Amino acid sequence: MYEHDVLVVGGGGAGLRAAIAAHEEGADVAIVTKLHPVRSHTGAAEGGINAALRDADSWEDHAYDTMKGSDYLGDAPAIETLAQDAPGEVFQIEHWGMPFSREEDGRVSQRPFGGLSFPRTTYAGAETGHHLLHTMYEQVVKRGIQVYDEWFVTNLAVSDEETPEDRTCHGIVAYDVQSGKIEGFKARQGVILATGGPGQAFDHTTNAVACTGDGYAMAYRAGVPLEDMEFVQFHPTTLPSTGVLISEGVRGEGGILYNAGGERFMFEYGYANNDGELASRDVVARAELTEVNNGRGFEDEYVMLDMRHLGEERIIDRLENILHLAEDFEGVDGLKEPMPVKPGQHYEMGGIETDENGHTCIDGLYAAGECACVSVHGANRLGGNALPELIVFGARAGRHAAGADLGEPKIETGERGDIEYDETELPYKPGEVDMEGPQTAAGAAKARSDGGAVATDSDSIVRGAVESERARVDHMMEKDEGVQHSQIRAKLQKTMTQNVNVFREEEGLKQALRDIREIRQAYQDVYVADPSRTFNTDLQATIETRNLIDIAETITLGALVRTEFRGAHWRAEHQERKDENWLKHTLISWHEGNPTIYYRPTILEGEDKKYEPKVRSY
Repeated sequence: MYEHDVLVVGGGGAGLRAAIAAHEEGADVAIVTKLHPVRSHTGAAEGGINAALRDADSWEDHAYDTMKGSDYLGDAPAIETLAQDAPGEVFQIEHWGMPFSREEDGRVSQRPFGGLSFPRTTYAGAETGHHLLHTMYEQVVKRGIQVYDEWFVTNLAVSDEETPEDRTCHGIVAYDVQSGKIEGFKARQGVILATGGPGQAFDHTTNAVACTGDGYAMAYRAGVPLEDMEFVQFHPTTLPSTGVLISEGVRGEGGILYNAGGERFMFEYGYANNDGELASRDVVARAELTEVNNGRGFEDEYVMLDMRHLGEERIIDRLENILHLAEDFEGVDGLKEPMPVKPGQHYEMGGIETDENGHTCIDGLYAAGECACVSVHGANRLGGNALPELIVFGARAGRHAAGADLGEPKIETGERGDIEYDETELPYKPGEVDMEGPQTAAGAAKARSDGGAVATDSDSIVRGAVESERARVDHMMEKDEGVQHSQIRAKLQKTMTQNVNVFREEEGLKQALRDIREIRQAYQDVYVADPSRTFNTDLQATIETRNLIDIAETITLGALVRTEFRGAHWRAEHQERKDENWLKHTLISWHEGNPTIYYRPTILEGEDKKYEPKVRSY
């Protein structure tokens, strides 16, 4: 068994920042990651980091833009924390050597992004996330922080009290990809989940193949509620053939969108009369699909994004990476011709419910980055707000897990306080199906000692979780026939893309839930074709697919019960925002395999003002 004060699961932006912060507080900290840190998906973030750095800007304006962008479903304490802490974090990473783009006077460059009232997006060419990862990884190496590279964390070691609010997280279980061994890691102070998004639940996504919702699923099965999962961002500019992201920076620099008729449709058809291409992402994505659906798209699939008019010098200086992506994946020279683009799944606004310090309702368990929902983004994330979330709340989670006093949080967590339960009639009973043998072992919430009694001390809880996971993996490996994970995952991605996309209808959502039930049942017969124990990517993907099934179900459940149109959540039958009924967060708890849906009011009371919901127009 390995042992550290703080364990960080995931080596992307949030994980690296959390580890550095915990180390600075004096903790013995380690990162456990299924990918080498600089291969993490944060490296695909192109656009930039929002922070109020200029005298003409203010954190208050950043907070207002973020709340408006969230369609008033963000929580004010989280949003104001983001806006207040972001400048200091940007200064910190700049001092660590982050190679930001610069103006002629030496100041870091900032550019406009969608939904912002001031050009506050700080960037490093079109590779901001890439440079951010390398900058922070250098700091991890400099500090001698232990990195367990290519260790795939499969479960949490959590105590077995009846209610999640009384449980404690004591560590994790991880699969060593190189050796095939399953081992336990004990955390003396805390575990921080920073595992990224669940993009592989969809078949057209900007996300890397490693983005399989692992952190969400582990926390969910341990008893932590997942919050606002119905709010999935579809980025308006992805390459049709691959889903590769084309940065919002293209539009921030002045790139334009047009349809097959040569019309600049964001203005011509009144989608965003003021901001045009720089309206919020949900607005632009719906506009593009509407153009395609109305027969004004190219090949009934995409629209065009043109940046030729910006000139070669400016494009090479600020967007060179975009030229390579367009050429490599679409065969298009962005200096001479426009690029085809269409919406693709990009970001999950919801996630593991946390407070402002990254703490969940389970003692000692934290989450930060995309897998967490502190609720900064609400119903729609503004471009440029993901990277500041990583560094702001990654740092806070790291400090708090290491014992720092960050004050009493204003955001409540867990199934307590001012909540109301949902009574929607579902097309089937969601959650776990009856499964054979060790396959049913939750491990996280049911870790037991050798004698079968409930484990109470840390070492026994971690050992019990390890034994449970070993039994589950052995069960899959011993089978020599059945269905392979790739078939199951393909069916899942198909129904999610067809039924839980930008435009959603009640019957389609119900069909997706029925499909997910069948997929869950099929997973009972899953087997691992590769018999080896070393570098077994087949085994890893089989475990990841189970995570995707759980997460896809929560996304679809949330989408069905929220009967309104808010932010990224569009419902055919409900074409208006319903503040009188829906200024509240959707929360889904696992309850030993039986999901419960309930709601908690949104917090609109800020530090010195209340954010009053207004019509969100651009």
